[in-house]
Amino acid sequence: MTSVRETVNESEPRASRKRHVILQAARTVFLRNGYVGTSMDEIAGLAAVSKQTVYKHFTDKECLFSELVTTTVSEISDRVHEELLNLEDSGKLEEDLSAWARRTLASVMQPAVLQLRRLVIGEATRFPELGRTFYELGPRRTIETLATVFAQLAERGVLQLDDPALAAEHFNWLIMSAPLNRAMFFGDDQPLAAGDLDRYADAGVRVFIAAHGTPGHE
Repeated sequence: MTSVRETVNESEPRASRKRHVILQAARTVFLRNGYVGTSMDEIAGLAAVSKQTVYKHFTDKECLFSELVTTTVSEISDRVHEELLNLEDSGKLEEDLSAWARRTLASVMQPAVLQLRRLVIGEATRFPELGRTFYELGPRRTIETLATVFAQLAERGVLQLDDPALAAEHFNWLIMSAPLNRAMFFGDDQPLAAGDLDRYADAGVRVFIAAHGTPGHE
């Protein structure tokens, strides 16, 4: 079994490096075996640490699984949030929205992220709080940030809309729904070609701008 040790940033403190290695190993094992089929022994072996070291950083398997989900979703969500805030000052809204939509859809459609989403959905009955956390850190945070940005753009006269929150939900799922639902139901973790994802992103933006854009600000 190959160790994940070599992928760690050696500039991090030793304890942080250990924690990072364990999380990397946990991601591999959880996504491969599912929650029930994963053992702390296997994670420790892949991380090339003792099981005691794993328990030193994470109380139990549930804690480790929760940390993996939270960390993975937050990494994507933080980047999406920061990029969205830049749209408040956009002078070329359709172009900038398309660029953001393409990057975000590509991030969400990464095989490991799709596998984790499916795993969290499958374990939602066992861990309802974790499913809620995934939603709040991921889709909900994105939609709330979109709503804030859209409200600012409406104040500038760039968009015309009465309900920024509803417009944000519509926009988010215009971009995400078709490729994401296909991946969830088909169990296909191989990403669509970049051109296909871009087509979904660009089409969603065009529909949104057609509904909410204002003349001279497309």
